[in-house]
Amino acid sequence: MIRPALLLALAATPALAEDVTVFAAASLKNALDEVAAGFTRDTGNRVTISYAGSNALAKQIIEGAPADVFISASDEWMDEVEKAGLVRDRADLLGNRLVLVAHGDGKPVAMSADTDLAAMLDGGKLAMALVDSVPAGQYGKAALESLGLWDDVGAEVAQSDNVRAALALVATGEAPYGIVYATDAAAEDDVTVAGEFPADSHPPITYPAALLAGADDADRAFYDALSDDAADAIFARHGFTVAD
Repeated sequence: MIRPALLLALAATPALAEDVTVFAAASLKNALDEVAAGFTRDTGNRVTISYAGSNALAKQIIEGAPADVFISASDEWMDEVEKAGLVRDRADLLGNRLVLVAHGDGKPVAMSADTDLAAMLDGGKLAMALVDSVPAGQYGKAALESLGLWDDVGAEVAQSDNVRAALALVATGEAPYGIVYATDAAAEDDVTVAGEFPADSHPPITYPAALLAGADDADRAFYDALSDDAADAIFARHGFTVAD
């Protein structure tokens, strides 16, 4: 026979917390950390987030890394994960803008075919994420090519594994300028936005989110929470555009 006191103790015992493993584009860090903290506060479930370039994360997932939710900074790398049969549910989550940032106080410029970016660099490097594989680098190269500037500065590009690493090169003064997302620029006090690239100079910047194969109820709850009103408000405050 179970004693009344024991029944009360059992009833008061909270459900065991579950773990949600998220792989996310590096540019999401500040906002997504805040979203995850709110989710843990509301549900008790722990969220562990690995941040890196979307290309690296997609390859890890395809090779069997134990992720439950993936948020990419481009459709291209999410498509690769989906082709591997690892996506259970998918939706466009966010958008972003592409900007030129300067170390310290940069002089504002209008990004166009007339911009003399090579002269602005004055022998220094242009920090970018990997231009052939990381979304921010791919968008940046596309923008420079569209404006006819790539041939002038391509040899001066210092490539980094992800967009936050490129941002750090500018923040520390190792590169006078860099190309990052607007949200990255807003998260770093030691850079200023020198100019914004025209939206039509590069493919639309889209962040798809996916619930991956093997996900459980807690993972589904976090995936759903990414697009609730509270998360929308956080992402918007950090400068992202929220998908309809």
